[in-house]
Amino acid sequence: MVQVAVASLAALLPITNPLGALAAYAGLTGSFTPAEVKRQATMTAIYVFAILAVFTLLGSLVLEAFGISLGALQIAGGLVVAHSGFGMIVPREGFTAAEKDHAATKDDVSFSPMALPLVAGPGAIGVVIALSARHPGIAERGAIVAAVAVLAVVIGVLLRFGTPLVARLGPTGIGALTRIIGFLILAIGVELVVHGVQAVGLT
Repeated sequence: MVQVAVASLAALLPITNPLGALAAYAGLTGSFTPAEVKRQATMTAIYVFAILAVFTLLGSLVLEAFGISLGALQIAGGLVVAHSGFGMIVPREGFTAAEKDHAATKDDVSFSPMALPLVAGPGAIGVVIALSARHPGIAERGAIVAAVAVLAVVIGVLLRFGTPLVARLGPTGIGALTRIIGFLILAIGVELVVHGVQAVGLT
């Protein structure tokens, strides 16, 4: 169970990109009071845990309801993950002008856009569904949920106390770290596609 939890956390950390989330959070909460920044960080962590835990526990039901095989899910999830990683290596506009304006005027950014789609987005959801399908046992799924809980705590603490880090690193430092993480995410996406192709017997 420890191995499943560690492997799950290792798979989720790159795709959720806590440092990238921190940079976005610092921008979205620039006009917030310190107390509100901390409250939003806590709520973001709670929403991230809730979203990923639900898909961990109900992932197999989703697959069965739509008739999706694990191999097909791994291929689709791998393509999404790889696309996310490539987008981090080659910077692009994350939000449209309308989305930026809407986010800037929101009093609560914890659920949207922070938890969904920035942290617990399609890539992370695809990863936990694939993990739950690969480890269907109750104890194993409990280990995945435990990994999700650890991830949520990491996200919450980082957003709560890491905002000054963004100013210290500056755009160049954040950009360099984002590209490194993006390359790792791209590799994870390719690996998921390879496993998916093998699972559906196309090799």
